[in-house]
Amino acid sequence: MEQRKPVSSEPNHPTRAEAGPQEVRTEAAPAPVGPYSQGIAAAGPFLFAAGQVGLDPKTGKLAGEDVASQTRQALLNLKAVLEAGGTSLANVVKTTVFLADMKDFAAMNAVYREFFAADPAPARSCVQVAGLPLNALVEIEAVACYR
Repeated sequence: MEQRKPVSSEPNHPTRAEAGPQEVRTEAAPAPVGPYSQGIAAAGPFLFAAGQVGLDPKTGKLAGEDVASQTRQALLNLKAVLEAGGTSLANVVKTTVFLADMKDFAAMNAVYREFFAADPAPARSCVQVAGLPLNALVEIEAVACYR
């Protein structure tokens, strides 16, 4: 399998990605726990960020036992990946939220609103899943554009 070069510390712009997909990697978010990238800058104006759980990159542990703490950390991790790829939360056009229990929807939503307060908010899907990596309560992935 061909190895992709990780994106350097320079901001990632659509023209940089035209040669093919480039990995986005940052130590400000947890390292992948499987065979996937933190993010991919693809040809065109988008960055696809892998799902982030509430794992603290400094401790390697979940940020807390409640969905609010884990949602906050997951969004901070997502922010770090997007910024490492040269974009930001302000440019997110779509998110997918995975919850271990849909009863946590309101608590997740309250924290999510802190990060996506401006209108229009990104398009979003939210689904309940049977389980998440590391027994996390929430995982969030995103697609962002470059402006």
